[in-house]
Amino acid sequence: MTLTQAEKAAVAAIWAKAATQADAIGAESLERLFISYPSTKTYFPHFDLSQGSAQLRAHGSKVLNAIGEAVKHVDDIRGALTRLSELHAYILRVDPVNFKLLSHCILCSLASHYPNDFTPEVHAAWDKFLSTVSNVLTEKYR
Repeated sequence: MTLTQAEKAAVAAIWAKAATQADAIGAESLERLFISYPSTKTYFPHFDLSQGSAQLRAHGSKVLNAIGEAVKHVDDIRGALTRLSELHAYILRVDPVNFKLLSHCILCSLASHYPNDFTPEVHAAWDKFLSTVSNVLTEKYR
């Protein structure tokens, strides 16, 4: 999926705000994931999954920083996330469905943090962007 210039601008505008809160939004997104889809916890048996834990904040920050890399390289998301895609497919062996689930949770977190900015058009742009990120992260599984 190729994003239009308007969609890229919408993604970048929200990211400019979210980047300063990457650890909090990332942790919140993971908390949403684990509450809504408890089976996803199986990939984190060594983590303290309690709300606001240092491990959740650290991993949430990693997740959102990867999103930031995708935003920075929106015209080459595949290139920007190749190593991450390989890590998840070949070493961590994360079920590819989880990327779509996490994308939805990220979308909800962003919408809750920026309700006035998250217009239907921005929502659609972020949904398309996160779908592209999810598709890139699952490519190595094929």
